[in-house]
Parts: sequence; C-alpha cells; structure tokens
Amino acid sequence: MDAEPTPTAESSTSEFTRLLEYLKASRGFDFGAYKVSTLMRRVQKRMREVGVQSYAQYADYLEVQPNEFGPLFDTVLINVTSFFRDPDAWQFLSEHILPRIVREKAPDAPIRIWSAGCATGEEAYTLAMLLTEAVGEEDFRKRVKIYATDADEEALLVARQGTYDERGIASIPPDLLQKYFDVSASRKVFRNELRRCLIFGRHDLIQDAAISRLDLLVCRNTLMYFNTEAQDRILARFHFAVNRTGYLFLGKAETLLSHNSNFKPVELKHRVFSRTSTNNLRDRLLALAPTPADSESGARHLRLRESALDASPVAQVVVDRRGYLVLASGMARKLFNLGLNDVGRLLQDLEISYRPVELRSHLEGIYETRAPVVVKDVEWRGPGADAEVRLFEVQVAPLIDVKETILGACISFVDQTQARQLRVELERSNQELETAYEELQSGNEELETTNEELQSTVEELETTNEELQSANEELETMNEELQSTNDELRNLNDRLQLRTEELNQFNGYFQTVLNTLRAAVVVMDRALHVRVWSEKAQDFWGVRGDEVQGQSFLNLDIGLPVEELRLALREALADGREREQSLDGVNRRGKQVRCRVRIAPYCAAAGVDGLILLIEEAEPG
Repeated sequence: MDAEPTPTAESSTSEFTRLLEYLKASRGFDFGAYKVSTLMRRVQKRMREVGVQSYAQYADYLEVQPNEFGPLFDTVLINVTSFFRDPDAWQFLSEHILPRIVREKAPDAPIRIWSAGCATGEEAYTLAMLLTEAVGEEDFRKRVKIYATDADEEALLVARQGTYDERGIASIPPDLLQKYFDVSASRKVFRNELRRCLIFGRHDLIQDAAISRLDLLVCRNTLMYFNTEAQDRILARFHFAVNRTGYLFLGKAETLLSHNSNFKPVELKHRVFSRTSTNNLRDRLLALAPTPADSESGARHLRLRESALDASPVAQVVVDRRGYLVLASGMARKLFNLGLNDVGRLLQDLEISYRPVELRSHLEGIYETRAPVVVKDVEWRGPGADAEVRLFEVQVAPLIDVKETILGACISFVDQTQARQLRVELERSNQELETAYEELQSGNEELETTNEELQSTVEELETTNEELQSANEELETMNEELQSTNDELRNLNDRLQLRTEELNQFNGYFQTVLNTLRAAVVVMDRALHVRVWSEKAQDFWGVRGDEVQGQSFLNLDIGLPVEELRLALREALADGREREQSLDGVNRRGKQVRCRVRIAPYCAAAGVDGLILLIEEAEPG
C-alpha cells in the first residue's frame, strides 16, 4: 500500500508560515489565533485528501484551484455554531456595544439586529438574551427585532424550533439558562414570548437584497466561504444595511483589513467594526448632477452618461424629486414604449408609473425612509396579443448628493424571467435526481459522518490510528464477553419460558377452581385493594374484573353494603381469624338477596398478607 502523502522536511515551519500569510493576503483570514499543532494537522489532512506533499505545493494548488478554499476552510474550521461562541467577544459586545446602541436610540425607537448566516440559531438567541438584559423584557418585546437568516433551510428549521439538548446549551451561563429557557421533556426551549421577536428566514448573501436600517449586523465566520469579489459585494450591501451609528460583528478568523473603506475597527481583537462614510456611493451619484449646457465637456459627459445608460441590459429610469422623468435607458424605452419626448414629463402622467407596478407609493416611501425598496415577482406582458409574460424584480432606490439631499430616485426593472424558468427546470431536475440521490446515500455516509463530527464540537475530534486500533481490540474483547453472556441469557430464557408455561398452567387450574365454586370470590391485599374478582362475582354484581382491579373494596358501588364489612375486615387483618357475616343486598338484576359473607385471611411468612371473601346467596329460611 502506498504511504499517505505527508509534508517533507523542507515544507515545515517556514513553508507553513508562508501558506498562512498567503491565506491572509488572498482571502483576508487570520488564523494566528489557532493552535499551531492543531492547525498544521488539519491542513495536512486536507493535503492528504488532494494528494499534495508539501505546504509550498499546496499554496500553488490553491492558486490554480480557487474552489479549494471552501473545502480547506471546512477542514480547518469547525463548521458549527454555539451559544456565546468566543465568550470574550460576546462579553465585549454586551458590556460596550449594546449599551452604546441603547444609549444612542430614543426611548421608544426600534432596535433592529440582523444575524446573517445564523445556522441553527444559537447566536440569534444569544443576541436575544443579551438585548433583553440590556433593555428589559418589556422593552425587548416592544422595541427589538432580530432578523436571523441563512441559506440552509434545514438549519433554519432547527432554529425556528428554539429547542436544544443538554450538550447544545452547555455554554450558556446558568443564570441566563434558568431565566430564558423552559423545560420540555429532555430539551430546553427558548421562552415563547421572547421568541416572537426573532424572525427566521432564508437569505442568500450574494443574490438577495440586504435587510436595512440595522443597529447591529452579526455575520460571524461566514464571509470566509466567499472569494474576494463576492466579499466586496456583500460588504457593500452590509455598508448600506447598517445605520450610520451601527456596528458590524464578525468572527475571529475574519480581519476585514482589505475592506477598511467601508468599516473601521472598534475593537479589532474581537472583530467589532463601525460603519464609515465612503465616497463610493457619492461618486456614482455625481453622474446625476446637472451639467452646464454651454460647456463642451459638460455636453460630452452628458452624452457619455446617456450612452452608458442605454448600453445597460437592465431597464432603468431616473426621476427627480419633483416627480419628472429625467433619464430612461434604451431597454426601458423599448420595454415600456417610452420616447425621448417623454423625458421631462411627470412620471404620474406615464403608464410606467402604475404598470407593471405602482411606483408612486414606493417613491414616497423611499423619500421618507431614505432606504431602497425591492418589489419581487412582478409580472408584466408587453403590448401585443402574443407578447411574452415577463417577471421583474423592481428596485426603487433614492439618489442622495454629497450634502445628503435627496435628488430623486433610480428605478431598475431587473428581468427575472429566465431565472424563474431556470428555477422551474432546476426543480424538475431535482425531482428526477431524487431517486439517484437515494442510491448515492450509502456512498455519502462517510462524508455525513465527517460533517456531523465538524458540527457537533469545536474541539479537536480527530483520533489517531493507534487509538482506533486500541478501540478495535477493546471491541473484540467486549464482543467475546457479550457472546458468552448471550449463551447464558439463552439458557436463562429457556428456564424462564418453562416456568412461564408452568405458571400459565397453574393459573388455568386456579381460574377453573374459581369458576366451579358456588360462591363469588374476592381476593384483597392488606390495603383492601381488589386483586382477584371471580366470574361468579361479576355475574352476581354486574361489575367486570378489569373495572375493580386495584380499587379499594370499601369504595365499590355494588349491590352489597360493603361499608358494613369494614370492622370485620380490619379485625380479620389484625388477628388472622376467619369471620362470617350476613348482609342484605341487591344483585345485578335488582333482586333483593340475603348474602352470607365469609372472611378468611391468607398468610405469608411475615403474617397476614390479605383477605379472601366468599360471598354466596343465603338459602331462604
């Protein structure tokens, strides 16, 4: 058998250091806080899987195979969430950031939090506990909204339940655990009245619009799965989503050093950042500023802007603050039958103001909130009987100049028709592939086991081959002992079965004897609870044995005045002597009968163990 590839002597400490520097420079992830021996062992594990011998070769492999970063980070990082993960960072957030957020808000102003990449919800519930401690339960229910999103529907299903086992809640401080969780069976459930303030939903950080007007955005150890370009897009959306006084809370492996134009560190050690004012958005808005008509450069810039807008594949229109149409891209003019003479007209006078979607109300909303609005799944059929029905995502965004003055709005009609068709085709393909997936599940068992290992603990769970060998030997020994025990159990089972047959035979004899007796038989224990109720007793009083089994004889409502037997029963239990007493009763047919009751104690080694009652109808004298 070929030996597994391992790093050579030349690819030891110095090459490993250069590999970490390359990861930090190319992806912005600092693994300096990790234990070196553990980190090297995890990287070597991934190197063995791809067949690379040295760290230098693996760095070259990463350069030509950018998709390798994802599996590498899944191997190096324990892909799991937990309550109060990195306790020092959460303590800093609780003691310094949350009080600052509450202090800067008006007493009745809402507090909006977004936990992006929330997985199974532990961090979202951690935020809920800390915010409740900061503002009190009443204000939390009235003011706080925590939006928790993830791309994994199965993880969100767990998060929505808010229930965790004992291992899942191990990291919660005992006082918070008692205060915010209820007990349900063997699991802990987050309190329902506080749970209503958490909103869980699916969200794709690359494709979906960001949640806006946030006071705190928590996205821990999620950005590391994206390349630099995707991270830039996500962080640009985060910059828009966070209020000017808001904060961004990242994971310990995400430095954000390459994105300091959008966020600046508040506490780099704990990865807490605040939003900065950048020129990126303003530079884009300068294209909408008025250009002098008598200036040659101004006219050239105007033509350049119009040509750029016409070249855009997205239908876009721009309106000023007064509601006049300022610009319309070539695609917009083609789709919505807009002419050059429509530029300068009031938007409300044009069909586009209400078809395919009502725009005027959305324009008023973004002018008031200064936040963009996205309207999804807007269907529109163009002119003509055979025109195609298209699906648009309409984005309405305010245009703000350097003085924070609203100039107007940009309305984009993003065609989602093909994307919807692709989704339908993908769903159909997924249905067809379900059968194939079931056949492949046996091959995925090893990967699923590895995934469960990564998700279940943040500690190092990789065991050595020597430990596995030792465990195997112990299992073999246990198997031999179990085999011997099984033989003994089989012998014991045979004897037990023989005793059971004898007992069944004895019970049959006993029941036959009871049925042949002329008197009704009732057997009671020392507490006077019924243990045996013969068929004659059932026929005599009209009560089945399963109805009186275990009940106190003195509490039975039958035709016999049992209360008159109380003294005789107690005396028989006390002295162990038989007694006989006659009573008047009513049988199950309503007939008055005179009954003779014979009370006989039955004894065990410790004394009287119970009583036997023989009840029969007395012959008329």
